[in-house]
Amino acid sequence: MPGARHSHSRFRASPGRGTAPGRAAAGPAPVASRGFGDAPGRVLGNPAPVLNVLVVAATVLTGALLLHPRVAGARLWRATMTPLASIIGSGFLVLGPVLDASYGVYAPAAMVLLCLAAYGFGEAIRFNIARLAATAGKRSTAEHRLDLAASWALAFAYVISVAYYLNLFGAFAVSLTPADDGFHARLATSGVFVVILAAGWRYGFGALERMEKLSVGIKLSIIAGLLVGLAWYFADRAGAGALVFTPPAVTGWPAVTLGFGLIVTVQGFETSRYLAADYDARMRIRSMRLAQGLSTAIYLVYAALLSYVFPRGALQLSETAIIDLMRIVAPVLPALLVAAALSAQFSAAVADTSGSGGLVSELTGGRISALLGYAILGAAGLVLTWGLNVFEIISYASRAFAAYYALQAAIAAIGLWHSRRTRLGTAGCLVLALLGLMMALLGTPVE
Repeated sequence: MPGARHSHSRFRASPGRGTAPGRAAAGPAPVASRGFGDAPGRVLGNPAPVLNVLVVAATVLTGALLLHPRVAGARLWRATMTPLASIIGSGFLVLGPVLDASYGVYAPAAMVLLCLAAYGFGEAIRFNIARLAATAGKRSTAEHRLDLAASWALAFAYVISVAYYLNLFGAFAVSLTPADDGFHARLATSGVFVVILAAGWRYGFGALERMEKLSVGIKLSIIAGLLVGLAWYFADRAGAGALVFTPPAVTGWPAVTLGFGLIVTVQGFETSRYLAADYDARMRIRSMRLAQGLSTAIYLVYAALLSYVFPRGALQLSETAIIDLMRIVAPVLPALLVAAALSAQFSAAVADTSGSGGLVSELTGGRISALLGYAILGAAGLVLTWGLNVFEIISYASRAFAAYYALQAAIAAIGLWHSRRTRLGTAGCLVLALLGLMMALLGTPVE
């Protein structure tokens, strides 16, 4: 893979699940300076149960709000749930520790840049949605050909993203058990692959896809609890004058290419592009913009609260490092985060498996059936599961989606040119296309 690979001194990098059958040591990594001299779970002088109650209360109240008929029944919110679930499911839990370990004090800035890039690609896709509706599909030959190439790129990206989602599922599934090692995580991942593919093959994905609405509510509720716990802990550290401002472990061009390899963690907004059967163009554009706005706010607050409270060398960096970090903050958080991770990764994997099989069938004119497409995806996913670690799969998934975004930006540039819009907009989309191409070619994994 092009570019340099990265190691970190802030969080000691674990050997990973692609280089050995298991991690160097099972169970939670040793914690240095837990709570900076305070007992774990004690913040602002209060015992752990107080913060546990606050976290649970925030989770329950957010869940109740999302289940309120005026929210749950709102058409805009229903249209927003699909892209929002995909974005949040794309790497919220794994991204925080990676940015913190890699970029140190600049982790929130790196998060801003990732979200800006995603928003730029989202704007290109939103323009394409609007133009497709305005022209009733009668676009230029170049746009049609690039759109076909983009569809193939997306089908390929889905194959890798499903492996990514389910490998995170496996890692979190065993994270609080005695079998917390790479081998058992891979076994769990393989088992879920079989369950999803068997269900899709036998019954279709309709029933499983209905989990998406419940899943996004669970995720957002638990994220609210997580942010409350982190905010309380951050206030404690700030009040004690114990905030940590760590220099970045990765700088220069390697820091840029590492960021390229993380774009998949803010991916998922493009799903609105393919909801034409349920929503008109205006609703899809509004809901995609809302999903990106909400997810950006969540990601930025998360990165800001996480990046200045844990000392260098606190934990081993792994795909489940957030579990051990949050054990320091509030004892109730690890179990909640595992529940969020399992629901998020399962629903995202089901959605992308279904989307990939259907897309391949459509692109081949039915020569490859959706069922055969599911089987191909499952076989490829198992190869990725047993051949690579999660961070390598993240990098490959990022590069695949970056290629798709580059093609979408190129389509938008051509559309802007044909519709005689501003040259500035056309130039901006060309820059985005070039950025996506660079991400696809140069993205590197964290180690």
